[in-house]
Amino acid sequence: LMTSDPNKQPVVLLDGLTFPEGPRWHDGRLWFSDFYAHEVIAVDLQGNREHIIEVPGQPSGLGWTPNGQLLVVSMTDRRLLRLDPDGLTEVANLSDFANYHCNDMVVDNDGRAYIGNFGFNSHAGDPFRTANFIRVDPDGSVSVAATNLAFPNGSVITPDGQTLIVGETRGNILTAWDRAPDGSLSNRRIWADLDGGFPDGICLDAKGAVWVADPRNNETIRVLEGGEITNRISTGNRGSFACMLGGPERRTLFICT
Repeated sequence: LMTSDPNKQPVVLLDGLTFPEGPRWHDGRLWFSDFYAHEVIAVDLQGNREHIIEVPGQPSGLGWTPNGQLLVVSMTDRRLLRLDPDGLTEVANLSDFANYHCNDMVVDNDGRAYIGNFGFNSHAGDPFRTANFIRVDPDGSVSVAATNLAFPNGSVITPDGQTLIVGETRGNILTAWDRAPDGSLSNRRIWADLDGGFPDGICLDAKGAVWVADPRNNETIRVLEGGEITNRISTGNRGSFACMLGGPERRTLFICT
């Protein structure tokens, strides 16, 4: 897990992780999932880590309800879970909506979650299949927010709540929709063509640009709507799997490698 001023070289904040993903800045700390350790971790800027919860089904995307309860995607059993005082509670079973593992997630101010999934098991040599982008409302009801996506992965919602952007990992694009007050999506369009880039986790900055973690090219890039790349941060010989802005002024970029 690396940290960087967007104009400087990254430095290691935390090492010894199995596969960090799903970073979110919350309450003065970076929260993230460590896939193969099956745990959610929070770390401060000094590198002090706290074990939050074990997730047997492999944690991925993180978010919070309006009253501050942690939501976590359980990948392999395709569930959305909530951390209650006495442990994890199932919010929704996503198995009927996802063909394979679920992964990243964005949660809006009302507690409505949008969750991506792989679509197919590429490691087993299965043929390519598009995937649904899944919506879970605060009452636990599950629906399809959008269809025919090429591995919907990292996603963001603009501060006004009116635009949702998701990285299509196998489509090499960032896709956007208009978002209505009821959470429905419309006017699908290509927000940025990454020209062979492999978008994994993404985050939004204060100027409306999207930072994109690209594990195939071992870098995190800053992209404007339309596709112009303004910054590139190399992660050397390590894949760049997810990113998040945080710190006191939200100007520190955290990169999961």
